[in-house]
Amino acid sequence: MSLDQQTVTDVLKQVIDPNTGKDFVSARSVRNVVVKGADVAFELELGYPAKSQHEPIRALLADALAAVPGIGRVDIKVSSKVVAHSVQHGVKLLPGVRNIIAVASGKGGVGKSTTSVNLALALSAEGARVGILDADIYGPSQPQMLGIGGQRPKSEDGKTMIPLEAYGLQAMSIGFLIEQDTPMVWRGPMATQALNQMLKDTVWDDLDYLIIDMPPGTGDIQLTLSQSVPVTGAVIVTTPQDIALLDARKGLKMFEKVGVPILGVVENMSIHICSKCGHEEHIFGQGGGEKMCTDFNIPFLGALPLDIQIRSEADSGAPTVVSDPDGRIAAIYKQIARKVAVRIAEKSKDMTHKFPSIVIKSS
Repeated sequence: MSLDQQTVTDVLKQVIDPNTGKDFVSARSVRNVVVKGADVAFELELGYPAKSQHEPIRALLADALAAVPGIGRVDIKVSSKVVAHSVQHGVKLLPGVRNIIAVASGKGGVGKSTTSVNLALALSAEGARVGILDADIYGPSQPQMLGIGGQRPKSEDGKTMIPLEAYGLQAMSIGFLIEQDTPMVWRGPMATQALNQMLKDTVWDDLDYLIIDMPPGTGDIQLTLSQSVPVTGAVIVTTPQDIALLDARKGLKMFEKVGVPILGVVENMSIHICSKCGHEEHIFGQGGGEKMCTDFNIPFLGALPLDIQIRSEADSGAPTVVSDPDGRIAAIYKQIARKVAVRIAEKSKDMTHKFPSIVIKSS
């Protein structure tokens, strides 16, 4: 068989990305194919962060090419590049941030903040530049979860704030600006203004993703955020309990009304496994999150157990993804993060930066 670029491309068309379910050629991930005699070299650029997947994917491609008769040396360079994707019509992207992911729930107490921080840490572990904004003005929890509650952000110009850092994440929260026991006795407009200032007056540094830990409910703050902030997509967090699912559906509908796509649903407290005897029990019901996804035709991102490890590690300021990065629960969070990143990568790209500004001057 004569070896040329077309032969190599035809082989690569048969290799399916295990994360997207699509072949690498149609996904336009294959770049710069060079054939010299029997040797082949090319680059593979993934549109989502997947540092842990680079070597398995490289081996998958190398194995496929190894079956070609007469093939020689195969050199494959795998990398990831996250770009900005489309947001709500008429809303401009935030400087220093390529994509914003809103993590929301219809009600409190379903583990939204814990999911937010572990999702952010999982994306970071896969090689992305990630920030997290604690949008819960009345009950900020990210300072404690990240173990940096006693720190304060700095300002170089007296107008903007430099985000704090923890475990490789850039972080901002009202909890960094007030004393821990100080209640935020503010009406909706004041809380919304404070949140907008934290979001837009923070100097985010070249982020692939900014995770917004939304306050529970569908009130003034949530609506303002959804309408004025350039959100790439939303993740809904629920439990299998019927009451939680009722409220989660309301949160989902809110995002749909303002044109924010739903990236999927995460079901927390899906099952309890007794630490003493191993007995499994669906304390809050079973299959509710998956049924919700079926009803609305959206992806089910994953289910997390009701486990004391998740709670204790978040409370101690070292969430599961960094406390036990190779553990079973961290693996679930990483799988969820990969699904979210892939969903974003499949969205249309933001092209606003490609168009020049048009200025009309009177002559």
